[in-house]
Order: sequence, then structure tokens, then C-alpha cells
Amino acid sequence: MADPYRTAMRTGTATKTAEFDAGLRKYMLSVYNYMASGVLLTGIVAMVFGNLMTGNPDLYQTLFASPLRWVLALAPVAYVMVLSFGINKLSAGALQAVFWAFAATMGVSISWIFMHFTDASIARVFFITAAAFGGLSLFGYTTKRNLSGLGAFLVMGVIGLVIAVVVNAFLQSTMMQFIISVAGVLIFAGLTAYDTQRIKQSYYMMSSGQMAAKGAIMGAVSLYLDFINMFMFLLQLFGNRE
Repeated sequence: MADPYRTAMRTGTATKTAEFDAGLRKYMLSVYNYMASGVLLTGIVAMVFGNLMTGNPDLYQTLFASPLRWVLALAPVAYVMVLSFGINKLSAGALQAVFWAFAATMGVSISWIFMHFTDASIARVFFITAAAFGGLSLFGYTTKRNLSGLGAFLVMGVIGLVIAVVVNAFLQSTMMQFIISVAGVLIFAGLTAYDTQRIKQSYYMMSSGQMAAKGAIMGAVSLYLDFINMFMFLLQLFGNRE
């Protein structure tokens, strides 16, 4: 599939090309701002609930040692479905509100890490993830190689990963958990580059400011999920347990 960005560069006038470049930069900056703000909100909520559970172990038992843990695990998935299926029906403001609620709920969902891993190792893995994500996203943005062929392969990898996680929830195999974590890091590393290029190319199809605003939020959701999942799998590999 031809890169619409390079097509515009070849066929557009110098003025239109400059306008396109400026619009693309603004659009991608909006995507990254949403994504980074979502990660920040998730981190703050996770830290708050982590501290609350440290001082009140009963809260941990209520949230993560009861059937409520399944609600917390599946709630972010429900938000993603609302965002995906509601993009054409909801306004940009409504999509943004759902995104913030999604990021906050994700913070509660992963707050258990503060009970299982040391604060120092969580911080270390976070910065490792941030550095890796930045490099991979920059590659996806600047490469001239078409990464669209990776899409189907990576999606199949995610499906296989989910199945493996569910199976290992019953098997509790340490070796299988290690393999899942390594595979998870590789899959979401690939998705970071692929999604960045896909988001960049999608800008060419935006026909209105409202569509671009919605596209920026949905692009941020994709990169946010890549970041959070890569962080969680890296934490399983390199985090120091309490």
C-alpha cells in the first residue's frame, strides 16, 4: 500500500505540502499529548490506590482477592469497545471524557503492582519502557519501509498472547509466564512502530477538524495500550518483587 504522506509530497504543490506537514505535526503532537496525559493519569491513580492498599491490606483483598478483580480486569476492555464502536456516534468531547475515564480505570486495574514489586523497580522499568517506546515510535514515524504487512501478524500474536495468559492463569507455570512476557514485549514493540506509522498515514484521510480530533484520541488509545502492555510485560521480566 502506498504511503499517502509520500504521495502528497509527490503530487502536491510546495504550499500544500508545507500545510500538510504543519497539520501532520500538529496532529501527531495532539496524539502524543493525549497518550502521555493518559499514561500520567494512570500512573497517578495506580500510585494512589497502591499507597492506600499498602496502608490497608483489606482494600487489596477486596479489589484483587475477590470476584471484583475480574470486573477491574475487564473494565478497561469495555471502555476500549465503547471508544471503538462509538467513534462515529460520540462527539470528540465525549470520546475524550471516555478516554480519561478509561485511563483512570486502568490505573485502578494495575495498582496491584505496588503490592508485588518494589517502587524502585517499577520506576526503573517505567523509564526503560518510555525510552524503548520513544525509539520505536520514532522509527515508525520516520521509516520509509511500509509496515502495514506486520499488522495482521501482530494482531494474531495479540490473540495468541491473550489465550496463553488465560491458560497460564490455571497452569501457573513460571516458564510459560517468562515466554509470555518475552513474546508480549516483542509483540507490543512491533505494534508501537506499526501503530505510529498507521496513525501518521491516517491523517491524510481526515476530512474535517472534528474527524481529526476524534482520530487523535483513537490514535492515542492505540499508543497508550502499546505502552501500558509493554510496561507490564517488562515489569514481569525485570521487576524486583517485594
